[in-house]
Amino acid sequence: MMTLYGYYRSSAAYRVRIALNLKGLDVAQVPVDLAGGAQREESFRAINPQGLVPVLETDDGERLTQSLAICEYLDERYPSSPALLPEDAAGRARVRGLAQLIANEIHPLNNLRVLRYLIGDLELDEDAKLGWYRHWVAEGFTALEAMLESEQTGRCCHGDTPTLADICLVPQVYNAERFDCDLSAYPRLRAVAEYCRGLPAFEQASPSRQPDAR
Repeated sequence: MMTLYGYYRSSAAYRVRIALNLKGLDVAQVPVDLAGGAQREESFRAINPQGLVPVLETDDGERLTQSLAICEYLDERYPSSPALLPEDAAGRARVRGLAQLIANEIHPLNNLRVLRYLIGDLELDEDAKLGWYRHWVAEGFTALEAMLESEQTGRCCHGDTPTLADICLVPQVYNAERFDCDLSAYPRLRAVAEYCRGLPAFEQASPSRQPDAR
C-alpha cells in the first residue's frame, strides 16, 4: 500500500487525495503537523528535504514530491478511467495550463510559510496579511474565470469529467473561503467547484474528513 504524508488543510495534499480517490486507490495517511512545525524536523527533512507536503511513498519505496507531479504519476501508473488529462494534445495543454495557474501562480503566494513570513519577518499585521492573500486570489481567479468562459468548459473545468484542473480548483476555492475572499465575481468557477465537491472522490478528500482534522 502507498503512503501519503500530508496535512489536512494543505491544498497540495488535498489535490493528491482527490487524485487517489478518483483512481480508486487505497493509501495509508501519515499526518504531518504543519501548524506545529513538524515539517521542519530532521526526521521529516529526511523524507523530503524541502520540508513540504505532500510526499507519496509508492508501494516499491519511491518517494514522490510536488502535487502535480504526483498526480501525473498516478495517471500514468494507473491509466484506468477516469483519466486526469484529456486524450488530445490541445486538451491536455489546456488542462495543464488551468492547473498550473492555480498551483503555480495563486497557491505559492498564499501558502503557510509565505503567510508566516509576512507576519513574522516582515511584521505585517493581520489585516495586511489578509489583504495580501485576497489580492493574489482575486488576480488568479479573475484570469481563471475568463479562461473558463469557453465552450470547452462543461460541468467541470474541461468537459464533464474531472481532470487535473478540477483537482487544483477545489482546494483553492476551499482555502479562499477560509480566508473570506469575495467570490461573487466568479460564477463559472464557483459552479464548477460546487459540482465537483458533490462527487464522492472530492467529498471524501475534503479536509474535514481527514484523520488529523481539527
